[in-house]
Amino acid sequence: MKVLLFCAKGFETMEFSVFVDVFGWARNDFGCQITVDTCGFTKTVVSTFGIPIVVDKCITEIDVNEYDALAIPGGFEEYGFYDEAYDAQLSALISAFEHQKKPIAAICVGALALGKSGILMNRKATTYHLKNGYRQKELATFGAKVMNERIVVDDTIITSYCPETSADVAFELLKMLAGETMMTTVKQAMGYNE
Repeated sequence: MKVLLFCAKGFETMEFSVFVDVFGWARNDFGCQITVDTCGFTKTVVSTFGIPIVVDKCITEIDVNEYDALAIPGGFEEYGFYDEAYDAQLSALISAFEHQKKPIAAICVGALALGKSGILMNRKATTYHLKNGYRQKELATFGAKVMNERIVVDDTIITSYCPETSADVAFELLKMLAGETMMTTVKQAMGYNE
């Protein structure tokens, strides 16, 4: 199995790294055959707070048929996150995963990219909830049924409301792909309490 980890400019490194670590532990320590490919609009993507990463693939190289799930970390507006999170190419990629009913996980404002793509219309979702819920109000403008909860799962779509939820979103995606036993095993090995 393969997970596509999409990094829009200005993504948060904490929300990115959990997918690498959780799936890395599952593969390395427990033989779960899930790999992660990183992706962006450019080969080098500069994250929030200015940390550059070199991704495996550019968006133009992606064939959705090669992947089993999509993960999108959130990011900061002042670092240009929405310039790419709201890009039509990313919206098309998200829609292609949804069309094939493949799991899609978004942390914090990563959910806004899902909203922009149109896949959250009349679906339960959440996003950043602090600062008077201004990002949740924005998510509602895309037709989402906004829930003020840490993590919201609607069929194959996972959304969450702040960086604190990052690991739990990655574990939820692992559960969707490899089952509850694998998720619980990895979670315990990494020291997370149930």
